[in-house]
Amino acid sequence: MADVEHSLAGNLTKIDIPETSSTSSSKSMMQLPVQLNLSAPVARDWVRKRREHLKPWMEFFATSKFQVPTSLPRLSGRLIQNVEHFQSNYLCIFIVLIFYCLLTSPMLLIAVGASLGACYMLSKRSAERKITVVGHELSLPQQYGLVALFSFPLFYLAGAGAAVFWVLGASMFLIVLHSTFYNNDPLEDAFELPIQQV
Repeated sequence: MADVEHSLAGNLTKIDIPETSSTSSSKSMMQLPVQLNLSAPVARDWVRKRREHLKPWMEFFATSKFQVPTSLPRLSGRLIQNVEHFQSNYLCIFIVLIFYCLLTSPMLLIAVGASLGACYMLSKRSAERKITVVGHELSLPQQYGLVALFSFPLFYLAGAGAAVFWVLGASMFLIVLHSTFYNNDPLEDAFELPIQQV
């Protein structure tokens, strides 16, 4: 289509047709390698959002707000509402329980430290020169995968499986307990009928 015009002398001349934005963008998408380096910005954005939604701890532990739910529909509504409202606080409790579990299990702490130390040393060494195994050059994610593979027996001996289930169970118990008894709805108090003593 570019060579459709010819001059009066019979010579064909090439007309440069400007590319539309859709064709140029599709060509540039094919030519440029797609690099997805979202880990740091996404993590920072996620932490920032969690900080913004963190409720004051005095509000979280306000004992005057703890009440027994009067019915099953109010219980389910209270659970959903409190998990949405105190999501960041519950995440902090989960993280505190993880640290507690690590600090009370020295073998597990050593295993985690050894794995993280190996990953740190590999990242430093990979920046200087590439690591090859049996003539095959390993990328950094492949090296991390090997560290994880060799760390599994160490984590098993340190009791990581029991620690994970303990942290999950304790977190779920505390979150469900708090969200069940914490009355965050002022309308629920307004509709309570006053009890008259005779």
